[in-house]
Amino acid sequence: MSDAAYDRLRDAIVRGELAPGEKIKDAELAEMLGLSRTPVREALTRLVESGLIEAKPGVYTRVSTLNQDDVAANLAVLKALDSLAMATAVPRLTERDFQAMRQANRKFAAAVQKQDVSKALAADDAYHAVVIDAAGNPVIKRIIEQLHPQLHRILYRKFSGLLGGEETINHHDELIRVCEQGDAEAAAGLSGEHWSHLGNLISGLFDSDELKS
Repeated sequence: MSDAAYDRLRDAIVRGELAPGEKIKDAELAEMLGLSRTPVREALTRLVESGLIEAKPGVYTRVSTLNQDDVAANLAVLKALDSLAMATAVPRLTERDFQAMRQANRKFAAAVQKQDVSKALAADDAYHAVVIDAAGNPVIKRIIEQLHPQLHRILYRKFSGLLGGEETINHHDELIRVCEQGDAEAAAGLSGEHWSHLGNLISGLFDSDELKS
């Protein structure tokens, strides 16, 4: 039950249904979700750990606001972990893995065309999950899964300007090509460049107040 509560609350925060800064109460959430307060409290603890919820005991529990420094730190860790996963995974990737990546990118492209942000983000996650799984490092996978929702909050709000274009689709295709050549260093470098570009775009959104909570 706590997993279900966590998933539903995480998605509500990512989609903006629970707005940045909004105060929340476990009793109200339990009623909304049709659950007891115990799994909701457990889910809130996990959301605090992932940075989506901030709590001051006896004072407030609220949805975290979008903070530029926190997001930059998040992106720096994700970039480093992705590069490590890529360098480890490339020698292990199989033809089945490449087929899975191509299929995920086709789904991503179709979702972009329809501007279906939820399906696009799911497809993008599925694409990168192939590499993460191939790396075989559960620590990398666990930390990335913990940090992704913070990034998804921004991608959901500003998808078309950040990922929702031909540039990302082409990047996915190019990354597959480099991985197929077995060049782990080039693949890690290409992926790192994409993270840096994404970080610059997000920084620009903060600087122009387009991500003001």
